Amino acid sequence: MIQALIRRLRPWFSGLFALALGLAIALQACNATVEQSGDEFSDRMAQEHQGDKPVATEVALAPPTQAVVSKSVDYATVDGSMVTGFLAQPASAVERGESLPGIIAIHEWWGLNDNIKAVAERLAGEGYSVLAVDFYGGAVAEKPDQAKQLMQGVMGQPAPAKENLLQAYDYLVDQLGATAVGSIGWCFGGAWSLNTGIFIPDELDALVIYYGQLESDPRVLSPLITPIAGFFGGLDKGIPVEDVKAFEATLNELGQSPEIYIYDDADHAFANPSGQRYNAAAATDAWEKTTAFLAKHLKS
Repeated sequence: MIQALIRRLRPWFSGLFALALGLAIALQACNATVEQSGDEFSDRMAQEHQGDKPVATEVALAPPTQAVVSKSVDYATVDGSMVTGFLAQPASAVERGESLPGIIAIHEWWGLNDNIKAVAERLAGEGYSVLAVDFYGGAVAEKPDQAKQLMQGVMGQPAPAKENLLQAYDYLVDQLGATAVGSIGWCFGGAWSLNTGIFIPDELDALVIYYGQLESDPRVLSPLITPIAGFFGGLDKGIPVEDVKAFEATLNELGQSPEIYIYDDADHAFANPSGQRYNAAAATDAWEKTTAFLAKHLKS
């Protein structure tokens, strides 16, 4: 418990002086921006997913490369309520009691459905302990309007989601002995994968963003020291290419070297575990690049 508390406070102490320079003004501006951008983002996602359905895509249907074991686990307590996620691990590693690198997997706007769980198992087959978190309290959406409502609930009150992720990290490290930890998310989850790197920059070893909401303000991105890989569609109107390039440019100016990939013929959600926007060529290439990126930064 003490070690977990120290991990959480370390980034706060390192940035205390800078924050103190303009705390009151910064907090007012930040709160307004979060609320406005959250509403705007959910509206754009609703437009991108208009008529969509959470059907399983090839990303979710492909089997793991090795046998895995999986189960539901209680990994956090947020606002007095237990949070249950989905844990997947290689069967051979569990039998040996082996500690593995960990991955926090963050669901799309549909929620922690069976397709996200299947992708967690597929990632586990690559040699990881994968914890698929739940931001919706067990709810899953079957229609875009349901997904939008659930997403807005999180975006309008982001503090519980942040605490959710911090405890997910602690679970992987303290309970499973993870040797390194990365994050990955799709769409809504892609935005929160980026946020994870901002929340715990000293602890997170790799983060993957699939067409999530981005940020180009250097004041927001300056804490990031985590290696980043991002995958985006050239036809995506929800996460337009100009936003991707602005994000990449800011990171480069800050001394980061992000791996950013834009697939010209792909739309938003082209590699989602659920949905009807799947692009096989782009999704297959992105998966290969994702697994190589994670192996480089979590297994080295």
